Formats: sequence, structure tokens, C-alpha cells
Amino acid sequence: MDDIDTVVIGAGVIGLAVARSLALAGHDVVVLESAEAIGTGTSSRNSEVIHAGIYYPPGSLKASLCVAGREQLYKFIAERGIAHRRCGKLIVATAWQQEAQLEKLLAQAQANGVHDLEWLSQAELREEEPALNCLLALRSPSTGIVDSHQLMLALQGDAEDHGAMIAFNAPVLRGCATDAGIELTVGGVESTSIRAQTVVNCAGLVAQSVAKSIDGFPRDRVPPSYFCKGNYFALSGHSPFSRLIYPIPEAAGLGVHLTLDLAGQARFGPDVEWVDRLDYDVDPRRSSSFYEAIRRYWPALADDALVPAYAGIRPKIQAPGEPAKDFMIQGPRDHGIAGLVNLFGFESPGLTAAMAIAEHVAGFVTDAR
Repeated sequence: MDDIDTVVIGAGVIGLAVARSLALAGHDVVVLESAEAIGTGTSSRNSEVIHAGIYYPPGSLKASLCVAGREQLYKFIAERGIAHRRCGKLIVATAWQQEAQLEKLLAQAQANGVHDLEWLSQAELREEEPALNCLLALRSPSTGIVDSHQLMLALQGDAEDHGAMIAFNAPVLRGCATDAGIELTVGGVESTSIRAQTVVNCAGLVAQSVAKSIDGFPRDRVPPSYFCKGNYFALSGHSPFSRLIYPIPEAAGLGVHLTLDLAGQARFGPDVEWVDRLDYDVDPRRSSSFYEAIRRYWPALADDALVPAYAGIRPKIQAPGEPAKDFMIQGPRDHGIAGLVNLFGFESPGLTAAMAIAEHVAGFVTDAR
């Protein structure tokens, strides 16, 4: 059995950021990824938005890590020449009764340390975004977009330059907590067994399954797992908008918003579809609800302008209809297994916050020893 200092399970954006942070700190790191490449799940199936930190309850991990991670991310991608654009976004009210919701978002953002939001009147909006139909809006100038794959490649490169290794097609089948470390059985072409002093479970959509597969892990410490699918539709023609357009947030999501890719192509989503399995097909019939939602702020959207694009799945730890829950990071003090750190429920703003999450997790790794 091979003895390894630190294992990170999962090579999505958070797993890669964690591996990089630990490798830079001098840990010998091996990343186990069940797929054939980095970031094939949630990390590559999202809006690629750099969030400002507006939507999360003050004092939550989502709020603090998003705000800190945003600045770290902008610095990192600027230094590395990673494609991105600080295009800004508008959160729009299409009815006067939504003004109170915008005021609540503004107060929450300020409590989170986001102090650059600006009110725009209907006249100002008509001048800046003539195609937009709304009564007033909040502008977030620190919101942006990033090439998530370039970002993940840069994180991978840094980690490997500091000695980390990534094993692909290497699913964790089961584990066992022992006095000598955590023993893992790893599948692939040939099954193998390794023993690690520290294991960081960044397995995203299957993080709960990984935790349950470790003998000795208390089952009552594994939170429930729910799959919330988000479908995206692309605009077949030219986008009349120069920035991102977001409606008032809704239950389990931020509403069907307009985002732009780095080439200026518009796409809409994600919506909210609760599913019981990993399924990335986009049902074209869902476009009817997209047209209805989008035309509230863009009435001129033409018929047949939307085409199915892609779908992603959010790893939720709250059931449909329940209030949103915070990121959950578990260390030995939470579950009693020495050397094990679990990350559960890491949905948005996970990409924005990835580098701050990695620093936070490094503290848990130190405590896990």
C-alpha cells in the first residue's frame, strides 16, 4: 500500500484550488479525479460569472469567501493573462413592488463588504441599455465573467509546478479510517489501495457518496444531497446588451438571467429543475418558461430566438422549498475522523470563491493533522 501525505478528491475548480494551496504550503498532494479530465462537472457547466457577493446572508461562508475570493481571483487571472472581462451587471426591477427587494439586496451587499452598487433610474437605464425594459436597477460594477477552463488549467499548472500530481480515471471506491491514516481503494484500469494522512473531499455532486463510502464515518454527519438542474438556452442572434442582466432572485436560484461569454454571445439561465439523477440533456420544451421570464425585462425577444445550449447541476444540501444553506466544511472536530475534511453543498459562488475557499480549507487541514 502506497503512503501519501495528502489526497484531494475531485479536480473541479475548488479541488484544484485546494490542491494548489496545499502544494504551495509544502504538502505532497495527489488529486484523485474519477473523470478523464479536469472540471467536467459543475465547474464547466455554469454561467462563468465572477460574483460580487450580493446575495448571501451576512456572516455566512458564502458571503465572506465570495468577497475575499473575488479580489483574489481578479488578481490571479490578471497576472496570468486569463481571459476575463469586468463587464458589470444590472439587477432589475420590472415592477415597483420589487423596489423593496432591491433595497434589501443593497443593504445585504453593504453588510457583506460590497460597497460599489449604484442605483440607476429608468431614464439612465434607457440610455445605457436601450433594449432593457425595467423601472430601476442596481448596477454591480465588480461583477465579471471568466474563462473557467483557462482558470482551472492555471490552477492545475501551479499545483503541478509545486509537486502535486493528478490521477484521472481514478474514482474512490471506498475507504477506511485507521490509526495509521485513511486507507482508500481507488478504481480505474487497475484497482489500487493508498493510505493518506489527510484526505480533502472536494467531490462536488458525489461528495456525500464519498463520505458514506468511508468505513467508520458517522452517517448522521453526512448531510442530505439534492440535485438542482439548471438549463441554459443560447440566443441565436446578436445580443443588444453590453452587461449581464439579472432579475430579482427566486427560490433556489438567481432567476433566468442573461449572461455573456467572452465573445459577446448571450445565453440565458439557469432555471430550476429538481432531478434525482445526473442528467445534462436540455429539453427544448423548457424554452416556453424562458421566453416568459426573459420578456419581463426584454419584451423584444423574438420568437424562435432561443436554442438549447447546455445544463449544469447544483449540489444542494437543502430540499426543494427549504431556505438556502451555507457551504458546509467539516473537519475532525465535526465528525471525529482524524485527517478527513469534507466539503458539502459547494454550489455558486464556488467558482468566484475558489481561491479563498482553498485558503480556508488549508486551516482545516492543519487542524486535521
